[in-house]
Amino acid sequence: MKKILFTLLIVMLIAPLISSSVEIEKQSSNEVLIVGIGAPVTFDLRIKNTGLADNFELYNFLGFNMFPVGTIPIGTGQTKNVKLQISPISDFSHRGFYTFNYFIRGYNQNASEQSETLTFKAIDLKDAFEIGSGEVDAESNSIDIYIENKVNFDFENVDAKFSSVFFDREETFPLNSNERKEFNVQLNKEDFKKLMAGFYTLDAEVVVKGKKAEVEGTIKFAEKDIVKTAENEYGFFINTRIIEKVNEGNVLKKSETVIKKNIVSRLFTSFSPEPDIVERDSSTVYYTWINEIKPGETLKITVRTNWLFPFVTVLFLVVLIILVKQYSGTDLILRKRVSFVRAKGGEFALKVTIVASARRYIEQINIIDRLPPLVKVHERFGGQQPKRVDEKTKRIEWNFEKLEAGEMRTASYIIYSKVGIVGKFALPSATGIYEKEGKIKETTSNRAFFVAEQKVRKDDEGY
Repeated sequence: MKKILFTLLIVMLIAPLISSSVEIEKQSSNEVLIVGIGAPVTFDLRIKNTGLADNFELYNFLGFNMFPVGTIPIGTGQTKNVKLQISPISDFSHRGFYTFNYFIRGYNQNASEQSETLTFKAIDLKDAFEIGSGEVDAESNSIDIYIENKVNFDFENVDAKFSSVFFDREETFPLNSNERKEFNVQLNKEDFKKLMAGFYTLDAEVVVKGKKAEVEGTIKFAEKDIVKTAENEYGFFINTRIIEKVNEGNVLKKSETVIKKNIVSRLFTSFSPEPDIVERDSSTVYYTWINEIKPGETLKITVRTNWLFPFVTVLFLVVLIILVKQYSGTDLILRKRVSFVRAKGGEFALKVTIVASARRYIEQINIIDRLPPLVKVHERFGGQQPKRVDEKTKRIEWNFEKLEAGEMRTASYIIYSKVGIVGKFALPSATGIYEKEGKIKETTSNRAFFVAEQKVRKDDEGY
């Protein structure tokens, strides 16, 4: 600073003694010095010699390199265009506009010298650029981004890495003074489907001649309200209804879902998740879910109605009613049971008992029972004696002339087999044929079952 003040003082003292022999006009404008990249500031000057032909030299006392170096020959009345380049010799800390003082001197016998000034703007590399982009919305497949050279300086080679929540991109390109470069970037919607609408940062790492700078811009993520609803219903006895709402937009979306059920179906219906509001209007019940769905979020509501239990219950009641009606309408009831009999000789033997009960007065009753294969009938009978035993056709018949209401008759017989029987032994149903008020009717008994033992001891009691 002291050196600069001293130089200015000398200039002020000797300026009146200097005779002007040149006219200098600056042709360029908005010159900048980009600190740190080693590039000079360039001025386009037009120098006119108003005196004798001479060799002129440009120089300064402020610690700047200047080009061209040496003298410039200019004839009498001649004008020359000169590109004057200056660059600081050491670190230059000033930022903003800077006025540079220099001298031009001739070397003829009337040596002339005059002082001139030039003004430029010193900036950091990051201040030379501006970056930005167009808008993005939830349905965008691409976006245009740009980088603009804001100063009067030609960049021969720029390496730029663009990055944001939406994409990453690298580019290498030249960028002339005040030029704007645009790039189209393809987008993947999965990268930003959960982002809210608003402004997001666009960063660029710019490298010029080894000097790195961070430049920041913005990307506007425009609001887009897109909520898609899908329903799926399946199942008959267990009916399942699934409602899915997907927020494909980029704003928080309030969703209201309403399902109605009648007072019967609601008893067998479950929900996941549970509804927020339950309201009843006459025989209809309304279930309401109120949610806020974030971008990229899915709301899933499952409504399951289980008709299996009520169906089985109703079916059981129907069968029960039919059986009750059938039972109440039956005049003769036959019940058949079987029990094991121990035999002396080790034969397999069973006692079969048939009980006939009259619910009302009936006549001409004929009860028929059928024998299973591989067995024979013992000659001893219990209770009512049979009317007919036919071992060929495997039939035993009992006849009753009449039965009063509530009257009961029992008939029993023993069957045996020399062949051992193992496992579950089934006997067929007995059949009853009778006359009621002149009409012939028929009824059947239950089927009797017996699980045979694997071995019968020889010392068991006989029949």
